Amino acid sequence: MDASGRSAMTRPTKAVACGVAMAAILACGASGCATATPPAATSSPASTSTAGTGTPEAPTSGPARSPAPPAGSNVVTKVLVFVEENHSISEMKSEMPYTFSLAKQFGYATHYTAIGHPSLPNYIAIAAGQTHAITNDDPPSANPVSGSSVFGQAASSGKSVAVYVEGMPANCSTSDGGGDYAVKHNPWAYFVGERGACRRSDVPAKRLDAAITNGTLPNVGMVIPNLCHDAHDCSLAVADTWFKASMTKIFQGPDWRSGHLAVVLTADEDDQSQANTVLTVLIHPSQKAHVVTTALTHYSLTRLYEEVAGVPFLYGAASAASMSTAFGLALR
Repeated sequence: MDASGRSAMTRPTKAVACGVAMAAILACGASGCATATPPAATSSPASTSTAGTGTPEAPTSGPARSPAPPAGSNVVTKVLVFVEENHSISEMKSEMPYTFSLAKQFGYATHYTAIGHPSLPNYIAIAAGQTHAITNDDPPSANPVSGSSVFGQAASSGKSVAVYVEGMPANCSTSDGGGDYAVKHNPWAYFVGERGACRRSDVPAKRLDAAITNGTLPNVGMVIPNLCHDAHDCSLAVADTWFKASMTKIFQGPDWRSGHLAVVLTADEDDQSQANTVLTVLIHPSQKAHVVTTALTHYSLTRLYEEVAGVPFLYGAASAASMSTAFGLALR
């Protein structure tokens, strides 16, 4: 541990396995390229794999296939994480049909657990590799964090960073308000030593559409829905519809078509019904009905951010199981 109290940090290793691109094509005409939509996949016997090996589970149904990137372009340089609220893996699988269809088409983890209860410690854990001893949902004024976050790490290393927060009235808001905005779900707002970077890059979610369209999604990104769209105050069905709208845009965007973007959907915690096991989906062209049984946690997600950004591991991320290895993602 160094003088700052940070645990020994090592440089991330590169994942060496690169999955097979999806069976989808680009149909191009005189006016440009448009997505060709093949039929949905049919069912076949399911099996699971650990650490990215074995025969994957085949989807019984799914959304229209998105366009496959050019061959050899599946190196992940960008990660965009969506966080839902307070539901177990079983609830999410049964009540979010679109989301689970993506899970079956691409990949998901069956043994991914949150860190604790309530919400805020889990968000801090994702952002920092530890909870910083926070055990409540109080605002930053009661829970100032003096250490580093993955967002601050990436920004300091010259990587692009953005946290898109739905309903937030202004950049890096440190109190509730706006359109169903809850600061307890916005981890970067708690890191007092990174407030300058937070005010630049922790932004209202209305900026997300332009980033998708223009191919300027960040290397390290997070999307925080409002209290309805994260299924905190509304149903999982509402959250599922909202996520579908976002993914429909992403599948048409340059970042997805490049093969460099991986999208993750997880939940901060369960409803205390399944030992904090939550559905965690990884959407990337290299994934093909990939079911991962490796034990993963929110610290594995911290580690994935840091592996993609090429920065040192914070605290629990150093010993956490690697998501890139488990899913067989190729990194630079």
